[in-house]
Amino acid sequence: MTSALPGEAVSSYDVTGRLGTDYYAVFADIPEADRAVWERAQAYIDEVGDRMQEAWDRAEYPLDLAERMGELDLLNDGIEHPGLTRFSPLAAGLVNMEISRGDGSLGTVVAVQGGLALRTLALFGSPQQQEAWLAPIARATVPAAFALTEPDHGSDSVSLETVARRDGDTWVIRGTKKWIGNGASGGVTFVWARIDDDTAPEHGAVRCFLVEQSAPGYTGTVITGKASLRGIHQAHIALDDVRVPLDAVLPGAKSFKDASTVLYSTRSGVAWSALGHATACYEAALQYAQQRTQFGKPLAKFQMVQERLAQMLEELTAMQLYCRHLADLEQSGGLRPTQASLAKYHNTRAARRIASAARDLLGGNGILLENGVMQHMADIEAIHTYEGTESVQALLIGRDITGVSAFA
Repeated sequence: MTSALPGEAVSSYDVTGRLGTDYYAVFADIPEADRAVWERAQAYIDEVGDRMQEAWDRAEYPLDLAERMGELDLLNDGIEHPGLTRFSPLAAGLVNMEISRGDGSLGTVVAVQGGLALRTLALFGSPQQQEAWLAPIARATVPAAFALTEPDHGSDSVSLETVARRDGDTWVIRGTKKWIGNGASGGVTFVWARIDDDTAPEHGAVRCFLVEQSAPGYTGTVITGKASLRGIHQAHIALDDVRVPLDAVLPGAKSFKDASTVLYSTRSGVAWSALGHATACYEAALQYAQQRTQFGKPLAKFQMVQERLAQMLEELTAMQLYCRHLADLEQSGGLRPTQASLAKYHNTRAARRIASAARDLLGGNGILLENGVMQHMADIEAIHTYEGTESVQALLIGRDITGVSAFA
């Protein structure tokens, strides 16, 4: 946009368009079925992007846009189940990438509603639980949460203190959870709790319970003051003697290892999500360098700017290669959990560097939400932490390559 007054030849910049950056043609040969899913995700982002930017700015969570994602069948996250559309690992990754390229909060909806909650139900739920809840969660007509993390137990979530005890024909759940996406959205929560019954053989084991958020004693409070992922609500949950029927326990979830199975599966998605954020930042920087004029010529003609763009592209291409090979390994059945950890470890770190370089290249305009970079930069901070912090991933990888555990 141009101004009629001197001193403002250009009043705003068009830097959020999709450029399709793929310098090594990493995605040039993807199957048509996978490309169709990717294009559906692109169309969705084009449809809702402007509204989500406003929602992020106001820290509002438009649940109808999550439901729209479900209508478009974009929440399946590669889960294998006869009641769900089958996405290949590559298609699932491309959805994570594209949704996060558009908006990190929506990317987290995919991670929570699909990657965590839907996967937990599909892997561990009873036939009756799946019949009742699988389709509504896949379509996001029922918001769903995965409640593992507690205020006192984040990286050491294996030490969770929330407990469940039997009382006649019910389970009674008592404890607290924090940072739970969709935990105060009026749907259901998959609560991980430790069995507290000295007489039971499963005493001390970690099980998963399907809890309706309308249950007496369940209080989900939206966490305010977030500077990241502002377009989705995370909750602090209090479970004050919440009673659920005996069949609320998921029969296939018998230990903390089952929770870990879900988390391992979603780490691939976080690597893809980081790629989406980084792509948006790099492409904004490139477009800005081509449009912004300083000292009588476009920024793109300055050697330092070209070097920065080349460095960003170098890291972005490495991220793409990580993700593509990750999908190929998963497709072949050869993906190990620590390989997913390495991809998350590399990609969220690289995304932070790309976002920082892009923000710097845009100068003062880099902090404006309308240019996208600052929002992505803030959202990357959340995905860098969730599904296992940088330090936890490093220790998992270190244990794998050395054969020695350094966990405290």
